[in-house]
Amino acid sequence: MRHSPTSLFLDMANFPERLRELRQQRQLTQVRVAELVGVGIRVYHRWENGAATPHFDALLRLADVLGISLDSLTGRETGGDQAAIHNHELHRLYQQVDQLSDEDQQALIVLLDGLVKRSKVKRMVEHEAATARKPKRSTASKSAAR
Repeated sequence: MRHSPTSLFLDMANFPERLRELRQQRQLTQVRVAELVGVGIRVYHRWENGAATPHFDALLRLADVLGISLDSLTGRETGGDQAAIHNHELHRLYQQVDQLSDEDQQALIVLLDGLVKRSKVKRMVEHEAATARKPKRSTASKSAAR
């Protein structure tokens, strides 16, 4: 959703909330974002509290760190249905995947698919094991308990 250029200033009123939400979605601390952007924690804290607004170059670095467009960061357009990758290192690598060859991208797909399936199987086995450990009450003991 696009807004007019003059609405940038109106949308910046919601910037502190948007910044906090984006940071929390990515499970980053204020200290970590400040480090990644290259500003002091006090400066960053003022951005999230609405006491100050970042300069343009800091907005660009924030958008890069948070993995979103400048328009999304400033509220000029919604972020869309992008999947959120909360692990910062994984998100950074994800942004570089398009630069890989088709062959490498296919290998990555196979690898990720295998890891996801292995994780699902592991959770199912753990769930089954936990279910099997629960003591089963007989119908006679259920009736006596009532």
